[in-house]
Amino acid sequence: MSTRVSPIERIRAEIDDLFGSDRELGEVLEDVARLGVRLLMQTAIEAEVTEFLGRERYSHRERVRAGSRNGHCPTTIKTTTGPVTIDRPKLRGTDESFASRLLGIGVCRTNALESLVIAGFVRGLSVRDVEAALADALGAEATLSKSTVSRVCEAIKDEFDTWKIRDLSEVALEYLFLDGSHFRMHEGARAEPVLAAWGITTEGRPVLVGLEPGASESTDSWKGFLDGMVARGLRAPLLVVSDGAAGLIAAVELVFPHSLRQRCAIHRGRNILAKVPVEHQGEVKAAYWAIFDPTGEPSGERSIAVARARAAEFSATFGRRFPAAVACLNDDLASLFSYLRFPLEHHKRIRHSNFIERTFGETRRRVKVIGRLPGERSCLSLVWAVLDRASRGWRGVTMNPATVRQLQQLRHQLFQAEPDKEVTTNTNQTVTAAA
Repeated sequence: MSTRVSPIERIRAEIDDLFGSDRELGEVLEDVARLGVRLLMQTAIEAEVTEFLGRERYSHRERVRAGSRNGHCPTTIKTTTGPVTIDRPKLRGTDESFASRLLGIGVCRTNALESLVIAGFVRGLSVRDVEAALADALGAEATLSKSTVSRVCEAIKDEFDTWKIRDLSEVALEYLFLDGSHFRMHEGARAEPVLAAWGITTEGRPVLVGLEPGASESTDSWKGFLDGMVARGLRAPLLVVSDGAAGLIAAVELVFPHSLRQRCAIHRGRNILAKVPVEHQGEVKAAYWAIFDPTGEPSGERSIAVARARAAEFSATFGRRFPAAVACLNDDLASLFSYLRFPLEHHKRIRHSNFIERTFGETRRRVKVIGRLPGERSCLSLVWAVLDRASRGWRGVTMNPATVRQLQQLRHQLFQAEPDKEVTTNTNQTVTAAA
């Protein structure tokens, strides 16, 4: 990487590389957490230098103070979670020496920045909380100026405010994934849902599409969320992937009546196991996931027929012993197999919505220690920051001429077929090929 790339951008690139790796998510998140501490440390000290000089890096504006940046030198800071190495800016030609309020001169041990990370990230990126945490850690005389704290803590909120109203007409989705997660964001109120949408584009690229609070996960809340994205230009996807929440399903059928609907196979598996005694869950789980093994047939009706036969075998095997589990499987069974109409290379990626749910889980873990975030905007900006950074490392799907042609044909069947042609809607009826 070029030496002219800032240390902040290098750290961000390392985070992106981690999310794009094949390592286990748990290991990746631990490393990302450490890099996150380093990133915020680097951002804070670079912001201090910008404030000291009165201009940004490479800015040609009139100088407020004599002096200029002169590269960086590595500095290792001992923290309670281990050493953190940052690139400490060097200055030349200044009329007074620069001393970081965070690190001082020659300081190599600090808890203040850890307090900054914890207070800023976990408490919803509150400027007041960051100032208070630094005062506790270093004393009132060593706290950051308001401008520096605001620069670090308000940046994500401003980014989110711009992102949430952006035009979506250029986001051409094939697959749309929907999920919600609950957070406490209002005093004296129960946890409220944050509704999220992400998708995979015609180029096979993953993209975070929308994020919005909802009073509940009712049909009205989900419909309002989806209508808002459509109003900003989002086109109907070929496939909507979600859990089995009734309000969500009803909203999808209203807003995207011609899109296919895929019920998350992981959620359905959990529902089934919840109706089976613990000592038999291993057996039932293995039999359930065997239904989704590759069918050996091309995508379409023949492949779905194989999956349905496997589901019937599951029902015959466990019908007497666990009738509630079998009934759960057969409820809305067709929606479990919608993914089989799509390119084989995409099957494992589009049969569940668990990817965003895991990221939601990491967000909940981070905020659990305080129980409530200080307001809706802080909550949303925090959740968005986690999902936005994580989405840069999410994997998309392979798009080649054959898969693109298959998706185009399916779109024609669903959205452009003649009125007398039978098309699949969210009732998951049979798709009849266009003439």
